[in-house]
Amino acid sequence: MKNYPILTTQRLTLEQPRITDIPNLIKYAGDGKVAATTQNMPHPYQAEDAVFWLNMANTGFLSQSKYIFGIRLKATDELIGGMGLHLTPEFNRAELGYWVGVPFWNKGYATEAAGAILKFGFEQLKLNKIYAVHLIGNGSSGKVMTKNGMIKEGELKEHYKKGDEYRSVYQYRLTKGEYESLQK
Repeated sequence: MKNYPILTTQRLTLEQPRITDIPNLIKYAGDGKVAATTQNMPHPYQAEDAVFWLNMANTGFLSQSKYIFGIRLKATDELIGGMGLHLTPEFNRAELGYWVGVPFWNKGYATEAAGAILKFGFEQLKLNKIYAVHLIGNGSSGKVMTKNGMIKEGELKEHYKKGDEYRSVYQYRLTKGEYESLQK
């Protein structure tokens, strides 16, 4: 079996989530602001949710259908968020998804981590396309995508249901050719 990938940036390490991350997962993912800006984050976020996420990361890696990373500050090894790729092998593409704890918003961490994930997806996994969506109203996520060269494809009206509310999203993409053009 291959080893779980470890990605590094100037300030971050992206690696396999650990059972010792559960307290930080509950603390940071449990913030209502995180749940409000993400599609699938439950609120309240509890230990069972953290265990589910850890299991999803491990089983996804074993099946090579998901590559889910804990985002850690290099300086302290503290888990501050999560980011990953959910693959659709038959189309050679993946969806990028992420969250970052509120105390770490507006510091460029999500943008930095996304750059590492995109590089991993195109250069290691040899994907043809990576796409991502963000809830309308969460412009900060859109900035993370555009700062990494992703291109807005359009609006998906009432595409998801969260609770009793239908939510619209903007979808962004980056193809292998577009990624390679950015590297020149």
